[in-house]
Amino acid sequence: MGQIRSYSPADDDDDDATHPGLRTDVRVLGSLLGETLRAQNGEALYDLVEKIRSLSRAAAEQPPTGEDRLTSLRKALADLDVADAHRLARAFSLFLTLSNIAEDRHKIRLRRMAQVAPTHSPQPDRLDDTLMGLANQGLAPEGLRHALCTQHVEFVLTAHPTQVTRRTLLQKYNNIARALANGDHKDLVSEEQNAIRDALRREISTIWQTDELHRQRPTPVDEVASSLAVLEQSLWQAVPLYIRRLDQCMRQQLGGPLPMDTVPITFGSWIGGDRDGNPNVTAEVTRHAIHMARWTAADLLHGEVDDLAQDLSMGTASPELLASLPEQATADPRSAEPYRTLLREVRTRLADTRAYYGALLDGQQPHRRPIYAASDELLATLQLVYRSLCQQGQAIVADGPLLDLIRRVQCFGLHGLRLDIRQESDRHTSALNALTTHLELGRYADWDEPTRMAFLLAELTSKRPLVPRNLPCAAEDQEVFATITELAQHPRESLGAYVISMARRASDVLAVELLQRDAGVQHPLRVVPLFETIADLRGCGEVVDALLSCDWYKQRLNGRLEIMLGYSDSAKDGGRLAAAWELYKAQERLVEVAARHGVHLTLFHGRGGTIGRGGGPTRLAIRSQPGGSIQGNLRITEQGEMIQWKFGTPEIAARTLELYTSATLEATVAPPSAPTEQFRHCMDDLAKSSLESYRGVVRDNPDFVPYFRAATPELQLGSLQIGSRPAHRRAGGGLSSLRAIPWIFAWTQTRLHLPAWLGVEQALGQAIKAGQLPVLQDMYTNWPFFRSTLDLVELVLAKADGDVAAEYDARLAPPELKEIGADLRQRLIQAEQVVLQVMQRRLLLEDRPQLRHSLALRKPYLDPISLIQVDLLDRQRSSDCPDLQDALLATVNGVAAGLKNTG
Repeated sequence: MGQIRSYSPADDDDDDATHPGLRTDVRVLGSLLGETLRAQNGEALYDLVEKIRSLSRAAAEQPPTGEDRLTSLRKALADLDVADAHRLARAFSLFLTLSNIAEDRHKIRLRRMAQVAPTHSPQPDRLDDTLMGLANQGLAPEGLRHALCTQHVEFVLTAHPTQVTRRTLLQKYNNIARALANGDHKDLVSEEQNAIRDALRREISTIWQTDELHRQRPTPVDEVASSLAVLEQSLWQAVPLYIRRLDQCMRQQLGGPLPMDTVPITFGSWIGGDRDGNPNVTAEVTRHAIHMARWTAADLLHGEVDDLAQDLSMGTASPELLASLPEQATADPRSAEPYRTLLREVRTRLADTRAYYGALLDGQQPHRRPIYAASDELLATLQLVYRSLCQQGQAIVADGPLLDLIRRVQCFGLHGLRLDIRQESDRHTSALNALTTHLELGRYADWDEPTRMAFLLAELTSKRPLVPRNLPCAAEDQEVFATITELAQHPRESLGAYVISMARRASDVLAVELLQRDAGVQHPLRVVPLFETIADLRGCGEVVDALLSCDWYKQRLNGRLEIMLGYSDSAKDGGRLAAAWELYKAQERLVEVAARHGVHLTLFHGRGGTIGRGGGPTRLAIRSQPGGSIQGNLRITEQGEMIQWKFGTPEIAARTLELYTSATLEATVAPPSAPTEQFRHCMDDLAKSSLESYRGVVRDNPDFVPYFRAATPELQLGSLQIGSRPAHRRAGGGLSSLRAIPWIFAWTQTRLHLPAWLGVEQALGQAIKAGQLPVLQDMYTNWPFFRSTLDLVELVLAKADGDVAAEYDARLAPPELKEIGADLRQRLIQAEQVVLQVMQRRLLLEDRPQLRHSLALRKPYLDPISLIQVDLLDRQRSSDCPDLQDALLATVNGVAAGLKNTG
């Protein structure tokens, strides 16, 4: 198979497309894939793959002449039987996946080059380059050091169903990445080179024979296990790598190390706690998720302490440490090795802790031996060992694996991933309505906001219980009460925030506070409202101001407020351009309200992976936020395929952590200037026009939903079995209840990428006609928010393909709906034209020729997969053949691999 340099649409840096290491890796992987196809399916399949690739390449290289460039390729694919179509799609898909692996490996290689070669161009995500740039701006080392030492970024892993790749295959892909890494050594002898090639050959051969489809929909417990596998296989090693890199940068450029008690990143999870529209997540699932996480943490810590006990064989220790040894231990001959003696006690207690949670997971009564209930005691013991070693002149030993372990405990504790709970506001309203009705207080659901607030504040300051035992209510309401009651049963360090989706009023927050108090939650979770729709973003400032005006609530906050912003549903509601501006203004309002009330604000960004759901290059996204919105603190969701791409291997995960640290530091100490009033007025007009255009197409046209479901594989995506959560919030709901992920997923598959750009064409077009082009160009040059917004639109326009999208319309859309597709493709052309005018360029990605070339190289592999998908969709709609379904889903995986994005 031919050579390709792969590209991630969420890339944070442009790699050198000509680097020989990448070319060699892709060439080797492609050659081994070709060998596999020949060996397992014969020359016929290999010849078919090469024929289709050749035709597709020729089609991709045709200049735009108005003629149908896909005619020859379409004809060659038209007569394929289902089996050949399936194998062909898999072959192209696997090649793109292998190229992705090679590219990820190449990024790591480039970073190593940047560290050893001073002449290599700076990379904006590298912390030392960032520190150097900030120092050049006149920022003092003391201020930068303080900012880094007080910074806190938390990554929250979610189970949003966008990871189409099976966990089994992800493990094999990681094996290939490791083999490529081994091949980077310069002193390999021929036997070692052959061994690496054989290892790659075996993995590719095994992958080809492994079913790529999920055959059963995962349960929430399965999803919890997958998230903990990321902790075990990547994050556990990545955190020490990252912190050592951070420490080295601070020593070299800021005059001192990272303090031992400072870990600027932590990890949380929604997996097993996110019940928003997912009836499969219950109180029992949440309990199981917490126990699994604590068992995993205890197991990992047990292994580390066991290794440490083997290493610390020294016979001298500080009086403080010797005094801490158990009396029976000092009489033991082995007490001549005090560190081992102490750590054996720790190891035994960790083993008991692991056994305790193992018994709970198995539904058994756990033993009564002492366990670690929280991480403070374990951390204190490890710090005691550290102090003793330093006092005995063994600082070089203390700063080795022991320090790594201390920082792991500070990051992961005994909880592993701290679990958030998420529930929709209407569910809390329903539960309280059942309560007030039973107590004959009236119907809570019918009360206005002042009445609700008065009731909630009165009950929050009352000492009597409110919820009677065995309250008669519907099953959904009972589950709300059961979930809150469950929270009182677990260590506080295992729990994060309680997120309220579709939060619209202050009473939504106080309702959860009351439910927690009444359930006896000793250390209540912080309650975080999530503002998602355009209307809710516009009203969030008033809601938070009303909350902070309540003395009880302000005292409860203890000076720290957290608010979550939803990128997916806001973009689905109003289009990407309007949503981006509403999110920007919402942050400004929240910053102002928090400052006026004297509380520290942390914003929790609910971003997705794709540009249509708020995704994009990390540094660009963080640096484009309004000034003051990132004050050294940031929470952000990572989901689906993005978890694998950002945290799939320790080296990539460490790179991701460094990137976030760099971008957050920049946004904190050198925030962008506020936009001018002229820029704000212009952006208001753009957002209004974009919103009208987007909703005019998506909401106001009664034929749009039938067209969407006919011309995209949206209905078939439910067969992917990739997540425990239903595609719709409500059974039988239409487009309004469709979740943002399948909405984006479907348009990604057709290569139209509609949600990421629709509305831009009208907004910019009208502004240009009104003589605003000079203002728009000034905004693009001098306003980071507008520049990043337009750069993301440019990127998605470069990935879009109107010719491929037209194939879906031609084969799948009914005649009476084809006009909608033609209009959308014309809007796509207009969007490209006006974006180029504002950017003052002739071509999309003109300033990033390597990236443009990379996207062009993908087309010969993506286009055949797309055309096969169209053909199979057409066949499936008139057939129930199960082979058709498998082949069709293979094409879905292929397009996702080619674009490195699903939903």
